[in-house]
Amino acid sequence: MSARPILVTGSQRSGTSWTGNLLCLSGEAGYVHEPFNVGRRPGWAAGRFPHWFQYVCSENEAHYVDVLEKVLAFRYPLWRQLGEIRHGREAGRLARDWWQSLRSRASGALPLIKDPLAVFAAEWLADRFDARVVVMIRHPAAFAGSIKRLGWAFEFENWSRQPLLMRDYLGRYADRITDHVVHRRDLIDQAILMWNAIYHVIDGYRDRRPDWIFVKHEELARDPVAGFHELYDRLEMRWDRKVAAGVARYTGRGNPKDVRWNRPGTIRRDSRATTGTWRRRLSDDEVARVRAGVAEVAARFYDADSWDEAPATRSNSETSRVETTSSE
Repeated sequence: MSARPILVTGSQRSGTSWTGNLLCLSGEAGYVHEPFNVGRRPGWAAGRFPHWFQYVCSENEAHYVDVLEKVLAFRYPLWRQLGEIRHGREAGRLARDWWQSLRSRASGALPLIKDPLAVFAAEWLADRFDARVVVMIRHPAAFAGSIKRLGWAFEFENWSRQPLLMRDYLGRYADRITDHVVHRRDLIDQAILMWNAIYHVIDGYRDRRPDWIFVKHEELARDPVAGFHELYDRLEMRWDRKVAAGVARYTGRGNPKDVRWNRPGTIRRDSRATTGTWRRRLSDDEVARVRAGVAEVAARFYDADSWDEAPATRSNSETSRVETTSSE
């Protein structure tokens, strides 16, 4: 097993939690949940990142090196986090993450950071800490459908206020980002811009980083045992009958076909059923909007056949969940 840390990233709702957790089934890797998440309290990063999707490079790394060194050493900032506890659920999270850090450090586990919010810091993490990077790719309609269902609005100031990010990665989207800052477009338009921007950057990674692992969520979900076997082999991790049985247990057809809207991080699912959920979450008009809006970037990842199946009829209960979901 290689001692190099692992980063599992991609867009939000691309299966990073699912993938990261199942890559820990052999016991070789210690799971670190979203240190770049500025809204997670308590969390792994004692030093707060100022923006969602913080970009890090050699020019601003001095602000973040110490934080990430501690994360990768499983040094959970227990004492600095105690003052942030507001209710019992957060106390439980702190206890769980702290205990996980102790166990991982004591066992010499390999750090595995699961964090879609680190997608713009991935090259820095690879260069600065020799991290191996797994990038999850998700169909744009599936991404938009999940964003809509969860009501996850995004404040694009988090991007526009990062001049290095705009200079290096997102310059071609500057006008559209400014428009969203000024006009607060709806969730479908937000999802379109987010998907375009993130996957434009990921497409650049594919050119510059041939040693990284790029995984389509849909392909992994359709044949999870074979797909995770390949991932374990490429990451030089132990694959055995116990791990294979664990993957089958978490992804098999007897599991729920969908997760509750208020538990978006649930990993035990019928993985094959997840590939088509967007067809009942989005209306025909919304699918058409997404398809037109992402056409140029999406063509680099998905062919026309991925859009061709007709959307399933949405149930009344699904509609109710969409309408009552609050933003995060």
